[in-house]
Amino acid sequence: MTPVAQVPTVDLGQLGLHRHVDDGPARASPRTASQREPLDVAHREGAGSAVGRPLARDQSSAHVRVQGLDLDPQAIGGVMGVETSDAGRQPIRRSAGCPTRRSVPVRIHELMIINVDLIQGRAEDPTMASDPLPDPLPDLQPEQTGADHAPTHAPTHLRAHTPGPDAAAGSFGGAHALTTVPRGLAGVVVTDTTVGDVLGDIGMYHYRGYPATELARSRGLDDVWALMIDGALPANDAEQRAFRNEVRAQRSLPTAVRDVLPHLARAGSTLDGLRTALSLVGQVDGMRPLLDSSPERRRADAIRLAAVTPSIVAALHRGALGETPVEPRGDLGSGANLLWMLSGEEPEPEFARALETYLVTTIDHGFNASTFTARVVASTGADLGACVVAAVGALSGPLHGGAPSRALDLLDSMDAAISERPTQERAEVIDEAIGARLASGERLMGFGHAVYRTDDPRSVLLSEVAARLARRSPEAAQRVELARLVEARAVRLLAEHRPGRELRTNVEYFAGIVMDLCGVPRSMFTPAFASSRVIGWTANILEQADDPKIIRPAARYVGPGAPRRVPAVAG
Repeated sequence: MTPVAQVPTVDLGQLGLHRHVDDGPARASPRTASQREPLDVAHREGAGSAVGRPLARDQSSAHVRVQGLDLDPQAIGGVMGVETSDAGRQPIRRSAGCPTRRSVPVRIHELMIINVDLIQGRAEDPTMASDPLPDPLPDLQPEQTGADHAPTHAPTHLRAHTPGPDAAAGSFGGAHALTTVPRGLAGVVVTDTTVGDVLGDIGMYHYRGYPATELARSRGLDDVWALMIDGALPANDAEQRAFRNEVRAQRSLPTAVRDVLPHLARAGSTLDGLRTALSLVGQVDGMRPLLDSSPERRRADAIRLAAVTPSIVAALHRGALGETPVEPRGDLGSGANLLWMLSGEEPEPEFARALETYLVTTIDHGFNASTFTARVVASTGADLGACVVAAVGALSGPLHGGAPSRALDLLDSMDAAISERPTQERAEVIDEAIGARLASGERLMGFGHAVYRTDDPRSVLLSEVAARLARRSPEAAQRVELARLVEARAVRLLAEHRPGRELRTNVEYFAGIVMDLCGVPRSMFTPAFASSRVIGWTANILEQADDPKIIRPAARYVGPGAPRRVPAVAG
């Protein structure tokens, strides 16, 4: 029997059986096992049919399995019947105790239907009696379970929309057919992926199964890049050299892009210029739609875009300063090469390694806004350049990629507030300043994360990197000491002002410290983030390209009732 915690909570409204699902915790029925209704199983001849006998009830559990479905007869209020169609779908039809009156198609998957509150059945609503059902219904994919496939997401709670008085009763796409999910799609599993995952409850995230922070400690960015694109870490020196030579040969800017960069640098921010430049790279290189490209060509396009992105952002930064671009060097690793292209000076090895550690930690991080954007565009079959450009647009939002410099601004304000105060008064001054911000409802940049309910592993690692860099100078030591003091005071105050939220430092907090100590200008914080995240974007795009299904959700219309009479223009 599959445990409830390992499968998604599925909306019966999407199956046409009811109008509302309670998204609260699962509720146990007070009825005893002897009071539970048996499940009747009907049979009809057809391809793939495996039903035809009553299903034994598990007396120790409220949940029973019916031909690939786990149903809770107590939760749904009674008995249900199942039959198999020739088309390979199962209609669930009404039996005693279930208020729906007709069969509805559902794809055969292993599902767990729980937390259902049958407030109002279709039989009670005459407007729902004859509306056609969607065919096929959207795929409802469960999480893999078992010893080798531990669940990686909390159950997804979906709730059917109950239309308001002005909503029109319609068919598929109308109010009755929609399924409401949490704002921001929080906790909603939209696809399967082998690229990586974020396990927020235990404070871990991984790239293809390898903890990302351990990769950052032990491998260079090129090795992790190979893992993301090809699915495996280089196993020996020969494989390392082969991939390293391949990607470093793609770092140079096309002539057409080089010519336009000075104009882009003067016209807007580095991310603005990056969007335009990457679009031009795709055009100049003749990138074809994913739908029309071979896997080999897609891979080549992915490597080209990820390899040229650091060169573009560094050239845009120098162009904004009125300086000429610095050519990339094939003998330098990713961190060292970025520092070289920004300054034109030989990078110090410790700074290069610190920056590369940061870059590895930010390659991928679940279905964040920019990664999901890239996959949505990829699902249309667009070219890789278009997909990455869309992702950069999502990253340009300050709630996604703009926080490292803002977190550093917080430290600057705290530094100014305590600069002339005795050491013993500094904690009190910081408490007053942060407390006033929190009391006014202000958000503390660099604290809190949508997924982690414990320490952000990226922040933990970058805190260690910052501690090593602090030994290089008294100024660096003073900066890191201030960061730790502000962190400690802010976490304590956040617990008081936002109880139960578990708000701690996220990657942006110490990322700003590390990049600042390495000599990366603040205006380059988010572009540097993009120069590594593009590897994760392209890995996700390549995976999405293998799925021919376009991502096309629906919206719940809440405007005036339709159709409305078009008024005449008053004379």
